[in-house]
Amino acid sequence: MNTSLAVVESESATQASLDYHRIEKAIAYLQAHHLEQPDLAAVARATHLSEFHFQRLFTRWAGISPKRFLQFLTIEHAKQQLADSKAVLETSHDSGLSSPGRLHDLFVSVEAVTPGEFKTRGAGIRINYGLHPTRFGDCLLGVTERGVCWLGFVCGSSNEKAIGEMKRHWAGATFARRPDLTGTVARKIFSSLEDVKQSSLSLLLLGTNFQIKVWQALLKIPAGALVSYESIGGLIGARQSSRAIGSAVGSNFIAYLIPCHRVIRKTGLLGGYRWDETRKRVMLGWESAQIEE
Repeated sequence: MNTSLAVVESESATQASLDYHRIEKAIAYLQAHHLEQPDLAAVARATHLSEFHFQRLFTRWAGISPKRFLQFLTIEHAKQQLADSKAVLETSHDSGLSSPGRLHDLFVSVEAVTPGEFKTRGAGIRINYGLHPTRFGDCLLGVTERGVCWLGFVCGSSNEKAIGEMKRHWAGATFARRPDLTGTVARKIFSSLEDVKQSSLSLLLLGTNFQIKVWQALLKIPAGALVSYESIGGLIGARQSSRAIGSAVGSNFIAYLIPCHRVIRKTGLLGGYRWDETRKRVMLGWESAQIEE
């Protein structure tokens, strides 16, 4: 990538991160005040912007109006997506792990750590990591020579807390802070520029056999689709294990790429999310907006 393109992309990523924090504040406000049905002016005030600038910001970030975006976050819309996704899951049951989608054309392949590496929590593995702005807020990315091993969003302002969580999960590994190296991978994951599309990405997973089965099933959920915990159970032949599946979904440490944010309760309620429920709403709304663009 040439220097000028890298600068443009970096500025774009920083702007996307700033936009996200304002969008996050708007969604949080709407969650707290949805019974009052606040108008555009009220939401704009909550983000400390004028109506004009908020409307322009939201449309730039989501591609649609705030009113249309909010329709994607209703329980009725979620229930319809759950129903529509049944056929998608049936056709994907025997397919590969991941195929190109409209949002990011990445072929994702998976490798699990060896039993010895699992026992020692990654002994002998070197992890380069860095913090990077994305359209969904700042992320912590960990990369090994065998693939991405960590992608978590920073909740609040504690970067060190996020790094500490990664180091506890990979307690036996060695670490080096190398944002210059991880930045290339972050751009591949989150950029929409043509020069990083239609590429492949490997993931290195540290988990139990059951967790890895669940995470592989999650990789079959395309952007714009929503599935229930029971549907994931059907994919892996464990229909009666919703609680265990929920635990495995919650233990996913590679956000966005392994799309645990697309799993919701069969009632249409979103359920929790390791990296904040508001972020989950934002991600689902953005994906719906891109699919229906």
